[in-house]
Amino acid sequence: MSRELFCDLHIHSCFSIASSSRMLPSCLIEGCTTKGIGVLGSGDALHAGWRDLWKDTPDDDRVLVVPTVEVEDRDRVHHLVILDSFERCEDLASLLAPHAANLAETGRPHIRIPGSEIAGMVHDLDGLIGPAHAFTPWTSLYAAFDHLSGCYGDERPDFLELGLSADSSYGAGISDLSGIPFLTNSDAHSPDPSKLGREFFGIAVAAATVRGVMESIRAGQITMNAGFFPEEGKYNRTACTRCFRQYTPTSAASVRWRCPDDRGLIKKGVSDRAAELADAPPATRPPYLHIIPLAEIIRTVIGCASPRTRGCTLLYDRFIARWNDEIRVLTKIPVRELAAVDRDVAQAIESFRSGRIRLSPGGGGRFGSFSFF
Repeated sequence: MSRELFCDLHIHSCFSIASSSRMLPSCLIEGCTTKGIGVLGSGDALHAGWRDLWKDTPDDDRVLVVPTVEVEDRDRVHHLVILDSFERCEDLASLLAPHAANLAETGRPHIRIPGSEIAGMVHDLDGLIGPAHAFTPWTSLYAAFDHLSGCYGDERPDFLELGLSADSSYGAGISDLSGIPFLTNSDAHSPDPSKLGREFFGIAVAAATVRGVMESIRAGQITMNAGFFPEEGKYNRTACTRCFRQYTPTSAASVRWRCPDDRGLIKKGVSDRAAELADAPPATRPPYLHIIPLAEIIRTVIGCASPRTRGCTLLYDRFIARWNDEIRVLTKIPVRELAAVDRDVAQAIESFRSGRIRLSPGGGGRFGSFSFF
């Protein structure tokens, strides 16, 4: 009999650029428990120091840790790699070392070979590989190529990660992606509840093991995806990367992709890029649950500048103390029960569950925003 687990397989470590010093195994395990994530990607598993930290961390029955890493290839495409052990990650590091100058220094190394060669090495190690944040206009599959084969050649990817500015509908009409599972992950650089697990996916597994998770992904046994409303992502709309003024593709082309206000570069948004690639009727995909992190809901409701303020943290902790994890609070607990902790937050959760939310789309590198009716 299979069981459903919630997974976040793309994170980074304290060894990655712009990551929190609190991205440590103990903080991540506790963060996943609070969030309701049962399967966590280790992140940065080609880094020897990070592997050692995980090896020194006792197994915890609450969270299954799957060895993962993000790499950048010759064409600046980012890939998420999943392997079945840290020993396999060490083997991959040895294979990639001749092609990477910074393998020992950073959690997300640059590999000076094409994606097809990296994928071949990963598949030879019985691992999984797929494009990370595939639609993002920087360092992604669809920033560099129009088709999977342009990046992967004959090495067909095992999955595709959607990214914060896209949901399943963005790839459902691309025939090239037929049969490829979509994953949603946080790409977190901080263990804070507004970052870790902000996007995740459900999976049906026969065995709650690393191999069990990998086999379920390979077989496409994804039960659901969950994440931002795409408009909240910072590259959803075509926009100037300096002033964030938004454009249609036609108007951007008419000014040669340079903003007439400040000469900033105009970047094509994920929504426009996905529409450009669509070539078939939308295929049926597992349900996509649009969610907003509880900490961000609380911040908006009480009018704080940051979800890390004392007022936000205290109220967040009251919800978790009552119902154990955030995903349950956001998706399962009746609103009338949530109101016993805070009526205004309960009403906001009811609003996003029913789609009564105002979205101001992001673009050009600035996140979108939301408000409640």
